[in-house]
Amino acid sequence: MLKKHFYITACLLLLLSACAPAQDVNECVNATPYNFLGGLWHGVIAPISFVISLFKEEVAIYAVNNTGGWYDFGFLIGAGVFLGGGSRAAKKRK
Repeated sequence: MLKKHFYITACLLLLLSACAPAQDVNECVNATPYNFLGGLWHGVIAPISFVISLFKEEVAIYAVNNTGGWYDFGFLIGAGVFLGGGSRAAKKRK
């Protein structure tokens, strides 16, 4: 029953996110792009940034102006470290 509610909630959030306003990328770009360490930091603070972004439009979770793959890799590691990195799924169930 819990899985059913999770999937319904996820679908509703996906539908609602389609209504989000788009912002021109040129407005987000500044002189220095974020690199691996910036991605790592943004991954660690992603849950906090998400909650703040619900109330403030100027806050985003992911930096548009980044160096590409290295930023993405850092973001993924940072988010994984904060969210447990899948270690909970690897535990044996009793």
